[in-house]
Order: sequence, then structure tokens, then C-alpha cells
Amino acid sequence: MAYFVTSSIGKKFIQSLTGAFLIVFLLLHGTINFFSVIDSFHGTFGAVAPDDTLFSEGDGLFKLGCDFMSTGFISIMVPILALGFAIHILYGIWLTVGNYIRRGGIKRYEVASKAKNDSWSAKNMAILGILILGLLGFHLTHFWAKMQLPEMFGIGTYEDNPYTLLMATFSKWWIVALYIVWFIALYLHLEHGFWSMFQTVGWNNKKWLPRLRWIGRFIAAVIVLLFVATAVNAYIEVNCDTASGFWTEAVAARF
Repeated sequence: MAYFVTSSIGKKFIQSLTGAFLIVFLLLHGTINFFSVIDSFHGTFGAVAPDDTLFSEGDGLFKLGCDFMSTGFISIMVPILALGFAIHILYGIWLTVGNYIRRGGIKRYEVASKAKNDSWSAKNMAILGILILGLLGFHLTHFWAKMQLPEMFGIGTYEDNPYTLLMATFSKWWIVALYIVWFIALYLHLEHGFWSMFQTVGWNNKKWLPRLRWIGRFIAAVIVLLFVATAVNAYIEVNCDTASGFWTEAVAARF
């Protein structure tokens, strides 16, 4: 165990492993959120059955997706993925502080890229991580604090309608813009982190490294587009005429 804490390769391996948890978590989270966009095309955005049972017939796809996240296996898996996410963040902060102390400046901990020129994101992973972490706290106050926190610890008022939270969060353009900045930072972090993760475990030859770069860009783009589409669609739903009735009754009354 000491090897993973003291050696350079061990530290990179922990960041790579927890980074894989982060990617899986974001793919799952982004897919569930994108269900709200599909709801808009089907005319079921904001549809929540009056009963409190899971998978009610009158629920929209996004609500059903949130119910799926409450099922047994997923309820166990998500905290594990979230724990890996948290370790990735905290361990990254520890490595960055350690590098700062040892080298007298903020430098990334990753092994030097074998490409001729490192990308901007490769050289600024610490800055991207800090930006992502700061906006993550902003994000948690909008959703986790209104759903998981009351449900798990009994703190605050529980909101069972995910459409309400979605529309309350993305009702203003500047909040959407701030989230998009977050998503761009997330893309840059994931795009580099994906291939760097495989490089750490030895998949860094000339044949595979270019492929991993493109796969990383594709996966990062898919994740970010899922989140951007969700945010923009919620803003449109709040501000267009067809959504005004739901907004007035379900959101304005609560917030």
C-alpha cells in the first residue's frame, strides 16, 4: 500500500483508477439527465405522476431515470462511483500541493507526454481541476442538497420532482453560461485524462496513443454534449410559452 502513496507510478495509478470511476459516473449521470431532452421531444417534460411510487405510468422518462437511480443495485453502485470521484479530486489536490512544495510552482504530476507538444489541458490539469471543483460545489447546492442530502441525512427539504430542480437551476441565462464554462473545463480535463490513464498502465506506444487520444476526445465530447443539451433544453423549457404554465405552478411556487 505504501507503494501507491510514495512512488510516482503508484500515485499515477490511483489517479488513473479513480479517473475511470469518474468517467463511468459522468456517463451514467449525463445519460439520465439527457432523458429530460428526450421528454421535450415526446411532450412529457415535467410529467410526474401524483403518487410517490417508483416507475409510475404517468412519469416522464427523466423521472423514470431518477427512479432507476433509486433501485437497489444502482443505489449501491452510485455511491461507490461517487467515492472514486471524491478520491480522484482529493488525491489530485494532495498531489498538486505536494508538487508545489517540492518544485516551487504548480506543475502537473503526470508523466511527460511522448507527443512533440503537450496540449494546453495537459499542462494545466491542476487549474482545470480547481475550476471543476469550484463549480462542482455550486452544482451540488442545486441538486444534491435538494434530493440526496434530505433523503440520506434528513437535512433540508426533499424535492421529489427532478423537473422542478432542473428548471429552477437553469431558469437564468447566466447560470446556463456558467455551467457551460464548467462543461468546457470538464471536457479539457477528460480529454487529456482519458489517454493519460492508459498511458500510466503502459498503453503508450506509437500505435495506440493516437487512437486513445481520439477515443478520449470522443468520450469527453459525448459526456459534455449530454450535459450541455440538458442545460440548454431546460432553459428553453423555462422560457418558452409552452413551458410557462408548468414553470409558474411547479417552480415559482416553490422557489
